[in-house]
Amino acid sequence: MASQLDSVILWSDAVEQSTEMILPMIEVSEQRLGHVDIPARSEAWSNYADSLHAEEVISDWQVENWEHPPCCD
Repeated sequence: MASQLDSVILWSDAVEQSTEMILPMIEVSEQRLGHVDIPARSEAWSNYADSLHAEEVISDWQVENWEHPPCCD
C-alpha cells in the first residue's frame, strides 16, 4: 500500500482541492434539496481521500487519521 511514499500532499491542500473541485457539485444538489446535505459532503470527502490513497498521493497513516474538513460539519 502507500506506507512508504517519497512525498505526500498535506491535509490543508487536499481540503482546498476538494472544496474547489467537489463541493460545488454537492452545492448544486443542495440547492435543489433546499438544505445542506452533511452526509453527502462527508461521503464525498471520504471518497476523495480514498482516491488520493489509491493513487498513492497520501499515505496509509493519512487516510486512516485525517478528519473531515469544516465544510462537513
